Amino acid sequence: MRKPNILFIMTDQMRGDCMGVAGHPDVKTPYLDHLASIGVRYTNAYTACPSCIPARCALHTGLKQEHHGRVGYQDRVSWDYPVTMAGELSKNGYYTQCVGKMHVHPLRNLMGFHNIELHDGYLHAYRNGNVPYAENQRVADDYFYWLKTQLGVDRDVTDNGLECNSFTARPWIYEERLHPTNWVTDRSIDFLRRRDRSRPFFLMASYLRPHPPFDAPACFFDLYRNHTLTPPVMGDWADRERLQRLGRLTDADTGSVDSELMRQAQIGYYACISHLDNQIGRLMSALKDDNSYQNTVIVFTSDHGELLGDHYTFRKTRPYQGSIHIPLIIAQAPGRKPGTVCDSLAELRDILPTMIELAGGDIPEGIDGVSLLHDNDREYLHGEHSGGDLGNQYIVTKRDKYCWFMESGKEQYFRLDTDPQELHDAIAEPECQERIDSLRRILIEELMGREEGYTDGNRLIPGRQQKSCLSFLPSADVVRN
Repeated sequence: MRKPNILFIMTDQMRGDCMGVAGHPDVKTPYLDHLASIGVRYTNAYTACPSCIPARCALHTGLKQEHHGRVGYQDRVSWDYPVTMAGELSKNGYYTQCVGKMHVHPLRNLMGFHNIELHDGYLHAYRNGNVPYAENQRVADDYFYWLKTQLGVDRDVTDNGLECNSFTARPWIYEERLHPTNWVTDRSIDFLRRRDRSRPFFLMASYLRPHPPFDAPACFFDLYRNHTLTPPVMGDWADRERLQRLGRLTDADTGSVDSELMRQAQIGYYACISHLDNQIGRLMSALKDDNSYQNTVIVFTSDHGELLGDHYTFRKTRPYQGSIHIPLIIAQAPGRKPGTVCDSLAELRDILPTMIELAGGDIPEGIDGVSLLHDNDREYLHGEHSGGDLGNQYIVTKRDKYCWFMESGKEQYFRLDTDPQELHDAIAEPECQERIDSLRRILIEELMGREEGYTDGNRLIPGRQQKSCLSFLPSADVVRN
């Protein structure tokens, strides 16, 4: 039996609810909706560590965060893992290519791919003036290098005046073909032209958007500009004091104190999603022209979500649905009924064993993920993200979620089955205490033996020093100013 080709479409910072097929009241995603109609859509897909580096490490290694070692965000820590997604597929006869974002270290680390055409987006740690030449993004990142060949050496993505973690938004200022979303599609299509046709292919088209900057071409802004958009959801626990204190910072974790600027952020974010969706349509058309569409499994997901003003929060890392709930679709997989909606708990670690099963290989020992080609009976997922007063741990199930903040010891509890938007924090509700105790005990068991000392086995201990990387990983490279 001929092995299927695999097209893996990865995006950055896309919420799990931001698709038409997911019932979003505003966002238009016709091509993603089409993929869901010919595949399986997972409604309980999550990221266990919601920022770019640790989420992608789970994806590439198939490991839990406590096993791959990245429990927060830290650049310039070497990636050296014996088992990787692309490496296993290469061993199983696949011609493997990534176009777009990897966000590994060193930047040109192949992680098992035969080839990578790299675009990581604007990474502060790799733009420092003292970063070694071969690691500087202006040289090592293929898109940035190419953009200068098109526009001149003094041009950059920062020319539009937007910052890479900001709520500010404005349309792309150059030709649409020069946008990084188009570039990923163009280079992916070119891979189809020049691939080795004697072997099945694994193509990872890894897009930066809708991660800020919110800079889609103007025609996609026009889809939303004159519409009344559904405002961000606001729980009875939302921290307005923090918004008032931080909400003038353009990269604030609260978003803007100005409601009009947040409406513009919504417009820009949704525009980036519709632009991405349009380019996915281009890629699907190219597969059909290549005569490989019918024998290609298409997998779509994101590394984490975007809070987008919900509960006066912005960006990611927090344990709320906008941040941790991600889209996940597997289309045209053998044995999976088209149009299926699956509510099994899924996580990015499950992508690696799924890909290996699609390739007909054997899943290596020690992998924490499970293949999504079969419904699983996972009861809960343990997630976390370090980071000062926002550092958190959470246990999420199909019906509820328990959150614990490591610095303060604050707890929250949400009934997702009856309150999917987390409008009410039920941590003090008497009828919920037995369930909360049960989830707290699960978290204690998950954290037993961890080097940070978050528990003694009987209780959770706040105020311990948080880490972004566990001690078995190499120390970060230091680039001094």
